[in-house]
Amino acid sequence: MAAKDKDKLKQLREERKAYIQKAKEMIKEQNKIVKKIKEQLGEGPKTVPEISRQTDLPTWEVMWFIASMKKYGMVAEGDKDGDYFKYELITSGT
Repeated sequence: MAAKDKDKLKQLREERKAYIQKAKEMIKEQNKIVKKIKEQLGEGPKTVPEISRQTDLPTWEVMWFIASMKKYGMVAEGDKDGDYFKYELITSGT
């Protein structure tokens, strides 16, 4: 293999290494946020603004995570409390 090709491969490995590390960090941060939200919902049904206040996360971010968690069957939309729905944690029966 030519020296030029070896240099390209080395550069590509370095680029991927940084991407993988960044992805790992993002996943770790997302898991922390999901854990915070689950802890709040473990206390009982809550609205997005309530969760936002108690976790110090912006409401848009809480709503994004709640929507994702709802999509994957982790939370359910409950009754309305004023203008907002209350969300509750779904516990598996296993």
